[in-house]
Amino acid sequence: MGRFSRRADDPTPGYEDNAALRGFGGYEPADAPPPEAPRARPKRIRPAPKPQRWRRAPWLGLALIALIAGVLNALGVGKPRPAASSPEPPSPVVVTPSPRVVVPAAVPGGRPVAGRDGAYAYDVPAGWEPAPGTQHGWSESGIRLVTSAFLGKDFCAHADLGGAGVTTEPVPDPEAAARTAATDVAAGAYGSVPQLGSATDAQVTKADGTKIPARVVVAEVVPAEPGECGAKHALVAAMGFGGASGESAVVVAYADRDRSGPTIREDLVKIVESYRFVPVANRSTTTPPPTTRR
Repeated sequence: MGRFSRRADDPTPGYEDNAALRGFGGYEPADAPPPEAPRARPKRIRPAPKPQRWRRAPWLGLALIALIAGVLNALGVGKPRPAASSPEPPSPVVVTPSPRVVVPAAVPGGRPVAGRDGAYAYDVPAGWEPAPGTQHGWSESGIRLVTSAFLGKDFCAHADLGGAGVTTEPVPDPEAAARTAATDVAAGAYGSVPQLGSATDAQVTKADGTKIPARVVVAEVVPAEPGECGAKHALVAAMGFGGASGESAVVVAYADRDRSGPTIREDLVKIVESYRFVPVANRSTTTPPPTTRR
């Protein structure tokens, strides 16, 4: 189907049988001329010969072809091109961290978190991650903590189990400053109003060894919307001190009470009470080893 087929009664191409023009099978009917009349012979019709282009000057076409081939060869057309070399991988980037101040721990087994070129520091337990160059806070409650540390950082959907840091409150009374900071952290971190406990006495050691009176407050918090990763119960510890210039400094530590270990209340109190001013002789500078990024 679909192919072109010649019918059986089509004459052979290039031939014309004059005897087959009339009658059937090459025979004429009964009224044809007498048999002695000469029979027409088949005549072959040859197709007209095609004109030859280069018949007059075949060397001219060959010369033109050679000329075109030479030009194309000079232009590099048709020459195999060298395979493109694969791009070289990027060179690794060596990052040299900035120098940082190192101070000794005041609590056995603690990890110092030093701020302001080592002028002050506090300690966190071994499971915490110091982040002295990080600030964090909550715009809803308007509190910001500097010289930070974190517990269980990004443990669930970028949520932390706890944190710590230093702030100031524009009140001269250390206890009032501690209560204000604890309330602001509870509102920002847990969206709830805390149940503040009774304040206890503490002391902050200055660089010359003298003591500054301080007050510590621990607050119980029931988060408003705990969710899957949020805490169902939390603790906030805050220690206020100073007040000579009309404002107080406050150290704050907070954590999920249920998932931060059985000693979390004691840990938070130790964190805030470990705050001290560091003598120059106890400060040193170190540069962490370079790291390679690819």
